[in-house]
Amino acid sequence: MCGGFTCSKNALIALNILYVVVASILISVAVYGRASSLVTNLPIVGGILACGVFLILISLLGLVGAVKHHQVMLFFYMVILFLLFLVQFSVACACLTVNSDQQEMLARQGWNKVNMDVKERVQERFQCCGFQSRAPENGTAEHPSCQIVDKICCQNVFNPVGCQCEPCMGKLKETIDYAFKLCGGIGLFFSFTEFLGVWLTVRYRNQKDPRANPSAFL
Repeated sequence: MCGGFTCSKNALIALNILYVVVASILISVAVYGRASSLVTNLPIVGGILACGVFLILISLLGLVGAVKHHQVMLFFYMVILFLLFLVQFSVACACLTVNSDQQEMLARQGWNKVNMDVKERVQERFQCCGFQSRAPENGTAEHPSCQIVDKICCQNVFNPVGCQCEPCMGKLKETIDYAFKLCGGIGLFFSFTEFLGVWLTVRYRNQKDPRANPSAFL
């Protein structure tokens, strides 16, 4: 097993480069999760996004500390990375434990908050009409008209007479569920690499640089 100073140093540098890649993946997934829902803020998904941004900054600190074998930088890097592991692990678990009722509540809150233009985009994107029930054909003050989206839903139907789009709640819940599960799964998986980073930093920090002055290791 490789356990020397140089091996630990190179492993920590490689791990922090991996963290940059991991953070980019977390940010991309969180942005996709927020964009795919349209009508919801998904605050937990925003937590994954924040973890991704913070992980990039921490990885830069870890790279500098690993290259220089800087005791103080490695100490703060180790502590902050462990705290980030706890936060990301908690947020990921929260994403995976959101139940159907909570998803419906998020969808309803989002639908009630957005304006008519966003509702129209949601209806056209998901090919649905209204939230839990269809809105009147000409729309209301709270719901846009279904005439345009009904044509989209029924354009490939052999007999379009009486064809109508379904309410949006089911499709929005499916999208929110997918966003939570995707962000939670990826966040949970990569959080354990941060715990590995803490362990490797502790090990590397306690090793002496054979090329350095022995008195410099304090």
